[in-house]
Amino acid sequence: MPLAILTENQARAFAEEWIAAWNSHEIERILSHYSDDFQMTSPFIVKLACASDGTLMGKAEVARYWRAALLKMPTLSFRLLGVFFSANSLCIHYESVLGLKAVEWLRFDSEHKVTEAVAHYDKIPG
Repeated sequence: MPLAILTENQARAFAEEWIAAWNSHEIERILSHYSDDFQMTSPFIVKLACASDGTLMGKAEVARYWRAALLKMPTLSFRLLGVFFSANSLCIHYESVLGLKAVEWLRFDSEHKVTEAVAHYDKIPG
């Protein structure tokens, strides 16, 4: 049975913890939100990980990518702008790196872990 995020408070609490985890730069804290088999899609994956479809599969593969990204961006800091939620997914609107605005769509499983994430940006720097 999928996780149902039923209230604005539950969605906001998850989003605030997610932002705090990223701002901590603690990779294990970040990864704690995700299932072992989750997949991540982002236009930055195309640019930085040479995955033509922009998708990485599995926590271990995504962890390698995120570790490298955190090393390249030691001042990474996100700022929460908004949260949108549904039955078993939510979107986090935030200010991202390099002054970008982002929306990240996250789907949850019955264990309250993210199984799929898709990052969207207002622009991609050249």
